[in-house]
Amino acid sequence: MYEVKGKTAIVTGGGTGIGKAVTLMLAERGANVVVNYSRSESDALATLAEVKKLGADGMVCQANVAKDADARRMFQETMAKFGRVDIVVNNAGTTDHVAMEDLEGLKEEYWDNVWDTNVKGHFFVIRACAEELKKNKGCVVNVCSISGITGRGSSMAYCASKAAAISVTKSFAHVLAPDVRVNAVLPGVVMTRWVGDKPEFARKLSAGTPLGRPAEAGDIGDAVLGLITGGTFVTGQALIVDGGYTIINGNNIR
Repeated sequence: MYEVKGKTAIVTGGGTGIGKAVTLMLAERGANVVVNYSRSESDALATLAEVKKLGADGMVCQANVAKDADARRMFQETMAKFGRVDIVVNNAGTTDHVAMEDLEGLKEEYWDNVWDTNVKGHFFVIRACAEELKKNKGCVVNVCSISGITGRGSSMAYCASKAAAISVTKSFAHVLAPDVRVNAVLPGVVMTRWVGDKPEFARKLSAGTPLGRPAEAGDIGDAVLGLITGGTFVTGQALIVDGGYTIINGNNIR
């Protein structure tokens, strides 16, 4: 068992959805939590208030993980506040919704947008924290997506970015071994604000799966926490957390 009490975790995109669920789970167990945000300051501050109610310590940090300088500044601010970094959860992500068949609609800037955040962002944050994570025998969990293995999702660029993020996970598992464990979780449909105005569509997608429902943020948080606290002999792995969707639908995700 990996004990998180007294350790410091950075959770990117930690103020909403999956990131918020992970943040509060870590706080419940006594970790200091850095709630990162890019634009959603009010959400990050509200989440920090919940962290404090749980008796844990924390801070908010505005940083665009797609920018190397921001990732390095976030690390430095975390060190100034807590003096250590033990856990990184790369949850920040983005997409532009473009139908898979709409090849002309997938603009170059959409590729740049998802690649910068979903791939380079993971790399920048881990690189900034790497030596400290090694010193503390820490761990990393990257929140990816089943789109990275099915090739279906909100856009072709998004799918490619998530496949690349899985590859980055495996590469870091090699590079930071044996001191740091690096894993990924691959959610399917999750009932967060990403679903937007299509909750019924999300439920329909999951209706025929073994568990019969879409995930809630806490379901993914449970998997992230499990890899942190219970996965002491697990590294370089991509854990699918989709209620069995992929074993029923294979590559037909839409």
